[in-house]
Amino acid sequence: MRRLPRGELPIATLELAQFLIGKTLAHDLPEGPISGRIVETEAYPPGDAAGHAFRGETPPNRSLFLKRGHAHAHFAYGSCWLINVTGERAGVGGGVLLRALEPLEGVGLMQHEDRQAVWLCDLARGPGRLAAALHIDKPSDGVNLCAQGPLWLGTAAWIPKAVGKSVRIGIRRAARRCFRFYERGNPCVSGPARLRQ
Repeated sequence: MRRLPRGELPIATLELAQFLIGKTLAHDLPEGPISGRIVETEAYPPGDAAGHAFRGETPPNRSLFLKRGHAHAHFAYGSCWLINVTGERAGVGGGVLLRALEPLEGVGLMQHEDRQAVWLCDLARGPGRLAAALHIDKPSDGVNLCAQGPLWLGTAAWIPKAVGKSVRIGIRRAARRCFRFYERGNPCVSGPARLRQ
């Protein structure tokens, strides 16, 4: 597995959301490395009413307007951090929400504090759990995921299975858009069964 250079990332949020399925998200901590295969994403392209960039650039969403391949970490629902990967040219707001990972390494580090999951896939299934498992919070916001650094995107550990497509989960605006992508048959994908087949 190697780091993904920015030049390999598509310059379009929807394409990036599909491209990232099967790729790796890694966080090299002082205690050791953590990584997982990305098995579920949601795209929020420019002009999407459900996206954080819809109303323009503000201090909280500024990182969404960085060129593709940066992290946009934000605190949601008053309870958890989420991570998006920016998907456009600099100055254009669009992001890919990472919804689920299949753990690869550092499982013990993912199980920090009260996260003693009964099942391996539960550690990073759902965007809040994913960010907690990878130790992602405010300092991760704006990080260049294609540069040398502790938080980074990597190539696929192995070729993914077929990629499925569905409506996004848990939103009200533009809710019927089929901008969610996932690896078919992967038990670590989140959401109801009808949206995982």
